[in-house]
Amino acid sequence: MEAAAAIFAVIFAILVAFAVIAAVKAVRAVKRGVDRTVTQARRTVEDTRLKARQYVQPGAAGEVAQLRLSLRTSMRATQDVLQAGLADDPSLSESLALFERLSAHGHELDDDLRKLETEPDKGRVAARLPELRERVERVTHSADSLRWAAQDRARQFADDDLTVLSEQIRMESGALRHWEDEPGTTSEPAGPAATPSAAAASTASSPAASSAGAATAGAATAGAGAAAAGERERPALSGRDKRWQAGYSWQKAERPESTA
Repeated sequence: MEAAAAIFAVIFAILVAFAVIAAVKAVRAVKRGVDRTVTQARRTVEDTRLKARQYVQPGAAGEVAQLRLSLRTSMRATQDVLQAGLADDPSLSESLALFERLSAHGHELDDDLRKLETEPDKGRVAARLPELRERVERVTHSADSLRWAAQDRARQFADDDLTVLSEQIRMESGALRHWEDEPGTTSEPAGPAATPSAAAASTASSPAASSAGAATAGAATAGAGAAAAGERERPALSGRDKRWQAGYSWQKAERPESTA
């Protein structure tokens, strides 16, 4: 009984631990979602304010707003492209690391521009504006280069994949139309049954053909018999007649045996 109670207590503790872990993960996920939503809302509000200030305030203040807006837009677009392409192309991790280093300069530059917006001395603003403009151009050019390179890479991969897919589809289409490549497909098939007139002609000519074949076979048999008889009557040529055999000087003449 005590063992069963201990087992139930352990199971209950495990279930409580799992519930706490799940609750913590859910709270963290909700918190991340809220933070993301708040960040996007702040970004949208800031971009709207900069756009309004760009058109409302002329002069150096409007140019500062324009520089901040162009910087933020370029950096955000590059970040979105690199993070979206990282899932399909892991080689973009190095590009993303370079962008993180570039983002540090971008944040520093954005802070300088934000401070310049609240600067009451217009002369100081006009004096620092050319240097800040040059820095913004350098940062945005670097960010745009990374973004365009990533987009061109993704487009090239898509073109290569489409080329390979088109070739495979062409080969599959040719395999499905295999009858177009087989020779002699347009010729008329020879039927096992002939036409009635041809059947009648072959039937009519069959007795004559049989008679001619029998006569030819008989003549061949008679010719073979005559040739065999001639072979039997012809003397053998393998032996020699001793009367016509030429002798040699070292051969002894044969003497007839005596009858006595």
